[in-house]
Amino acid sequence: MTTKIGRALMASELEDAVWRKSSRSGGSESQCVECADVTQTHGRIAVRDSKDPEGPALLFTSEAFSGFIAAVKREELDVL
Repeated sequence: MTTKIGRALMASELEDAVWRKSSRSGGSESQCVECADVTQTHGRIAVRDSKDPEGPALLFTSEAFSGFIAAVKREELDVL
């Protein structure tokens, strides 16, 4: 089985992305991520570090991202 690995994507390449930070995020010193729905252009949900808005972005399928959010809500993950 062959797996296709895509190139790294920088958040700055997602020009039309509307980034959203959690309403539960702390001040500017806290560790936080931002998410953007780029399914129309890239077929994925993008995630980036809020302190590095031009840096790398991780792309997840909608299903994978929804599963992650559900697991966090069920407190199945150790999050700091």
